[in-house]
Amino acid sequence: MRERPRKTAEGKFIQIKKIGNSLGLILSKDILARLKLQEGDKLYIVEQTERGVRLSPYDPKHAEAVEIARRSFCIYADTYKALAK
Repeated sequence: MRERPRKTAEGKFIQIKKIGNSLGLILSKDILARLKLQEGDKLYIVEQTERGVRLSPYDPKHAEAVEIARRSFCIYADTYKALAK
């Protein structure tokens, strides 16, 4: 039995459709524009235990690495300045 597409909080549908031998998610133009996405961009799947999954254009692992680097730059600012000379 096929399940009907679910509405998102904004009332938009996200459908899974067959595309060639694969399946794909169909996103509306307004969602693509709001997320500043275009064909070929990557969406990262972030698993949320009880809430399912979240799709994000931002890689959470990369964001965590950037935050660690920022903290390092703050703590060792003098060292980095000396090394840059």
